[in-house]
Amino acid sequence: MTEPLAMAPIVAENLVRHFGDVEAVNGIDLQVNAGEIFGFLGPNGAGKSTVVRMLTTLLRPTSGKAFVAGFDVAKHPNEVRQRIGVALQDAAIDPLMTGVELLRLQAVLYSIPKSKMKSRADELLERVGLTAAADRRVGTYSGGMRRRLDLALSLIHQPTVLFLDEPTTGLDPMSRVSLWEEVRRLNNEGTTVMLTTQYLEEADQLADRIAIIDKGVIVREGKPQELKASVGFPTLVINVSRDQHELAKSILMGFGDLRPTAEGTLGVGLRGGAEAVTDVVRKLDESSIRVQHLELNEPSLDDVFAEATGHRLEGAQQ
Repeated sequence: MTEPLAMAPIVAENLVRHFGDVEAVNGIDLQVNAGEIFGFLGPNGAGKSTVVRMLTTLLRPTSGKAFVAGFDVAKHPNEVRQRIGVALQDAAIDPLMTGVELLRLQAVLYSIPKSKMKSRADELLERVGLTAAADRRVGTYSGGMRRRLDLALSLIHQPTVLFLDEPTTGLDPMSRVSLWEEVRRLNNEGTTVMLTTQYLEEADQLADRIAIIDKGVIVREGKPQELKASVGFPTLVINVSRDQHELAKSILMGFGDLRPTAEGTLGVGLRGGAEAVTDVVRKLDESSIRVQHLELNEPSLDDVFAEATGHRLEGAQQ
């Protein structure tokens, strides 16, 4: 049997993936350390899911290398699959089977002994809060229940590395928080987690480190707090009437660098922070500009993304 290399659980070196003439992933380097929750943040179409599919052996890289659990994903895909858990956003779950039936089927696929199969399935159903629904057909499950079942399925063989691709998309706030708690619990037990998301709060809450990807390229990487601190000044966001936008923009430029904001608003990295807000309002008033709404936001991951790319992240307000 091939022996794993002694390296970080996830390593990518100049990883590239093309779909015809489209460069979905364009030469990224990544390292996820043992015991980390690593957040992979970016808008839809940025390349997040393509990277995950390469790392989980579902897509072959066009070029470059990737190693997961110490194995080359292209040369030793079976060894990789035996050591990872994968919960994909578009996972296909048979709606006619029950939760417990699907878990036992998954156990068979991973050659888990029959003597351990029932106890393992029962343990995971309890863990994700689905014991009461174990014998119901999955077609009757809510979206949150399906995501929790998908997580349980990915854990049946006790993987050392777990990939979660947009795990809370479409979930209500309570279901989202419940899944966050389970991810933290798994991580505290030693599981290395790579989490892709477009929810800023999710990355901020869970990740030890994050990488931000845009148009197939990693534009920022580091600890969330360090990345936010690098932005510097808080963002002052104002709403004024459309016909006064240009005049208001010229005034704001005197208080800091303009920042991308939602359509219909103006934003500036406000030098001097909260103490400078009064001066901004006075200058605007002197030019007869009526401010319809004003807010001052501390640096966020969305500010990091905006600074790096020139536009805001989809889902930033979710």
